[in-house]
Amino acid sequence: MSLVRNFAGLAGAVIAGGLLAVPAQAADTTPQDVQPYIIDGREVDSAPWAARLFVNDQETCTASIIAPEWVLTAQHCVADAADGNGLSFNIGDVDQTKGEHANAIPGEVHIHDTADIALVKIDHAVQTDYAPLGDAGTVNTGDTVQAYGWGATCTDKPEIECQAPILKVADVNVTGVNGDCTDYRGGQAICASRGDGIPAGGDSGGPMFAGDKQVGVASTSDRATSTAYVNITEYRDWISSLAGV
Repeated sequence: MSLVRNFAGLAGAVIAGGLLAVPAQAADTTPQDVQPYIIDGREVDSAPWAARLFVNDQETCTASIIAPEWVLTAQHCVADAADGNGLSFNIGDVDQTKGEHANAIPGEVHIHDTADIALVKIDHAVQTDYAPLGDAGTVNTGDTVQAYGWGATCTDKPEIECQAPILKVADVNVTGVNGDCTDYRGGQAICASRGDGIPAGGDSGGPMFAGDKQVGVASTSDRATSTAYVNITEYRDWISSLAGV
């Protein structure tokens, strides 16, 4: 993945140029090198595992709840709130303004040493349908999988101004698993090409599903043709050691 950008945004203006290797937050800069057909895809009717991530009440990234008190997202999404202060989520609704609100517990933001993933413990248990996690072999090159997020839907103005209020999903086509495919921090990843849409700023940290299992966490995208997701099936031991799943 050479034409990638971290989609997180507020924490990284590096997502600005279409040819930079950066993450996928909600960037406040205007892209110059990408054609105006960002994400597309379609709106989601129900996603009880979905979590909208906020830093100091500003919508920033996407996430998923995987256990009653544990939310999974990208490391670069929590880099500006690594102590947990000011980090919060709306959980369980496709409308980013709704769902159950939960705050991160200060000191309970856990970042993987080498991969672009983080686990956040929240201040109370949320009862919902949690995202079930895939195992090795759940996703393979050639598969069509689904990418979810509240990210940008435009390229003609700052991404923070056009993030989707309703969760969206796009089909993407897996082009590589592990090997030369890496995430923003060099971790094992799933690379994919555009199907009926592509992730963009604000989709960072959001889940990739293969069938009914979450297999990835959004890390990078060029917002036009290609994207890379942390391959969470490679980090199940780390996730289990914290969240117990």
